[in-house]
Amino acid sequence: MSEDADRFDAVVVGAGPAGSAAAYTMAQAGLSVVLVERGSAPGTKCVSGGVLYSAVLAELVPEFWENAPIERPITRHVTTFITDDASCAIDYRSSTLGRPPYNAFSVLRGKFDPWFAGLAEKAGAFLMPGVQVDGPVIEDGRVVGVRAQGDELRASVVVAADGASSYLAQAAGLRPPNRPEQVALGVKGVLRMPRETIEDRFGLVGQEGAAHGFVGQVTGGLVGGAFLYTNVDSLSVGMVVRVDELARSKRKPSQIFADLLAHPLLTPLVRDGELVEYSAHLVPEGGRSMAYKLSGAGIVVVGDAAGFAINNGLVVRGMDLAIGSGICAARTIIDAVSKGDVSARSLATYKDRLKAGFVLQDLDTYDRAPRFLDRHRLYEGYPRLLTGLCDGIFHLDGSPREHLITTAHRAVKASGLHLADLADDAIAAVRAL
Repeated sequence: MSEDADRFDAVVVGAGPAGSAAAYTMAQAGLSVVLVERGSAPGTKCVSGGVLYSAVLAELVPEFWENAPIERPITRHVTTFITDDASCAIDYRSSTLGRPPYNAFSVLRGKFDPWFAGLAEKAGAFLMPGVQVDGPVIEDGRVVGVRAQGDELRASVVVAADGASSYLAQAAGLRPPNRPEQVALGVKGVLRMPRETIEDRFGLVGQEGAAHGFVGQVTGGLVGGAFLYTNVDSLSVGMVVRVDELARSKRKPSQIFADLLAHPLLTPLVRDGELVEYSAHLVPEGGRSMAYKLSGAGIVVVGDAAGFAINNGLVVRGMDLAIGSGICAARTIIDAVSKGDVSARSLATYKDRLKAGFVLQDLDTYDRAPRFLDRHRLYEGYPRLLTGLCDGIFHLDGSPREHLITTAHRAVKASGLHLADLADDAIAAVRAL
């Protein structure tokens, strides 16, 4: 397809949330759009399961929860600091969290992505699954399409929604390869479990869902964390460990995942679950530093390909940023195509839209978070400190009680931390979070 008569207004590469949001928005506006997905179907190449913060999707698809394959509305968020044999948790739950549209839902990407891509297809986009894109077609310094399986798909604009490594953006000169400290390996399993067991085990009523985050020995003290999300009749369980940390440790991801499931404090949560899915992929962890050049002549970059992900230690976000960036990219392209100007200068307004909305503003808010989370004592010292403090408070052995200040001082000393560490980390946390 190399003749002008076969040119699309846009080729979107990648049918994840970012790509489907862009394709859906453009197709609704009447643009000719092809949505290319390398998997045999949308969702087959991603790590299944996660939490969708849904306000942006509710604006794009009102009352989407009536038809979308969501799992459970998240009404409970738990962050647990964990050692080999003890834990201390922040447990927040509220019935207001379960009221749409401003909500969080657990989703399985193997179900959600086909639904979202299907909306784009119904709106008029041409979905092409099972197609591997080899690279961009560049003429006179402008991206004019993509090469795919010996053919060319030509378009006025290419949307790079091809994941954290984004070889399209690299080939177009918009970004360098990822540095190991900027990406993490996400490893996830889906454990089938009866619905009644999930609700009893996690203290849930009806459709309620829970999102758990774990910090500490669940990743062997490496920079990263673990998670568990409740679905209707399964659990999404996994970990995210930074690539440079993983390389230095020389540990296999499969072994860390196995150790996670075998941890004595997680075993009661996952026991008797049947592992029905296991997968891994790279996720962006660099925050704002990964938002390189977001557009060029004939190309824009969205979602994970642009590094749009936030991990502030308490909340992990990616899908809402992906959808928001896809919408901003689509609106930019709609304007550019209507004016007949897809130059780098015209498409640069994409960044202005991101700044005006929540995507870049939230990334700027948490710009310091990646550097703060780089501190190893967060994963070793602080779990020991918090569990040691709780042990001093709740372990009554018949000896006279100490004042809380004395107990806290003893816990700090036993954790290996210093008061200067606490002060430094407190200041850094306030600035980063």
